[in-house]
Amino acid sequence: MQVQLDIGFEQLLKIVKALPEGQLLQLKKEIEGSVPTSSNDDLRSFLINGPIFSEAQLSGIEATRKAINKWRAK
Repeated sequence: MQVQLDIGFEQLLKIVKALPEGQLLQLKKEIEGSVPTSSNDDLRSFLINGPIFSEAQLSGIEATRKAINKWRAK
């Protein structure tokens, strides 16, 4: 059996404020545990270990740019 309620934010806030201290601390722990934390270390690691172009790919890109620039100049 499942029950679903539509509660507005203000009403939810009022309910949370009415909780006893023990339950409020338990709710806070649950919320803090479920929020994903992102750090600059993850981004830094991704950028350092991310994909890179090979020399052949860079040469191909450069040749394509030159061809497009020639085509645009006409």
